[in-house]
Amino acid sequence: MGVGMNMSAIDMTRMVGTMDHPMPMDKAPGWTLSYALLIFLMWWVMMIAMMTPSAAPVLLLYAAIKRIGADATSTTQLSLLFLLGYLIVWGAFSAVAATAQFVLENSGLINDGLMKIGSPTISGVIFLAAGLYQMSSLKLACLKHCRSPAHFLAEHNRPGPRGALITGMDHGMYCFGCCWALMALLFVGGVMNLYWIAGLAIYVAAEKLLPNARWFVPLTGIGLIAAGLYSILMPMLATD
Repeated sequence: MGVGMNMSAIDMTRMVGTMDHPMPMDKAPGWTLSYALLIFLMWWVMMIAMMTPSAAPVLLLYAAIKRIGADATSTTQLSLLFLLGYLIVWGAFSAVAATAQFVLENSGLINDGLMKIGSPTISGVIFLAAGLYQMSSLKLACLKHCRSPAHFLAEHNRPGPRGALITGMDHGMYCFGCCWALMALLFVGGVMNLYWIAGLAIYVAAEKLLPNARWFVPLTGIGLIAAGLYSILMPMLATD
């Protein structure tokens, strides 16, 4: 709820997305150190909200294994360190994303209140890149680890606090390898667009958690490539 306003975040997203005259980005706060830190934290909190639910099966299995092993008395501590390691990876991604946002804003490519790229061509390129990555062997290899918690922990589980942190970071790297291109789509739909954020979060969870959902990956890849071609070609055809 906004201070002094009876509006939810969803209401504000809807309002910004339907304004006839979107807020120019030159009216946004300048990129001071404190503002950059705020944008980084915004990205990191968003990544935590979007990615942690799909990592829950691995975390729960990790805690269950520790609970019946030699580290039983330290299960809570080790589980928190595992989660911290996972979130550190997405913190690093958030720093890169905040830097990209700085570059895009200062280049005039982000120009509305939802913080989305205004160029159909650049949006199309991002769609194409995400679609092609969906079909890459790296994407499929990372997704395999994310979809198989037992297999991942059998290969990567390490003892002790340091081992818990590193194991969490390992899983975070596989999750990053699986999802970074999808997260880049936030710049296309709007970093502040809660509908886009929720849609991506639901898709990521479905891709990792639903049984027999392998068809999601190539089908999504084809759809993203089609969206990219449409975004790039339609403005060209409209000028003919």
